[in-house]
Amino acid sequence: MAEEKAASTEDQQARFVIQKIYTKDISFETPNSPEIFRDEWKPQLDLQLGNEYKRIDDDNHEITLTVTVTAKVEDKIAFLAEVKQAGIFSLTGYSDQEMGPLVGSYCPNTLFPFVREVISDIVLKGGFPQLVLAPVNFDALYMNQIEQAKKQAADKAKH
Repeated sequence: MAEEKAASTEDQQARFVIQKIYTKDISFETPNSPEIFRDEWKPQLDLQLGNEYKRIDDDNHEITLTVTVTAKVEDKIAFLAEVKQAGIFSLTGYSDQEMGPLVGSYCPNTLFPFVREVISDIVLKGGFPQLVLAPVNFDALYMNQIEQAKKQAADKAKH
């Protein structure tokens, strides 16, 4: 009985609250327009993801998800779209170990639908067919990042 109370007290203390979600930066370039619109539209897409973390105060954290999409037709860049979608998240009562997955996976997962919508809109307004990005498995990306960090630490320890 005492263990259940302790667990439920801990659960009540841990809180995840979205304070604000906003677009922090947008960049859209069509370096080969208007000529690119005359080419057959069979683009090769390159998607790059980045995640930044900034502690605002003890409880509030800014997480910024950066998505960069480059579309090429043959060897010419059709467009380059970069969006930084950010959120202020109130994260209280979490251990340092629990914060990693929240910051590295859960918050980017929360931001992704917003950034996907912004990219779709700017690509369409740039004169190109709608681009809907496929879902991203941020859990797997976070786990890969952890594994790479462990491997690098082990390699450093060997030398």
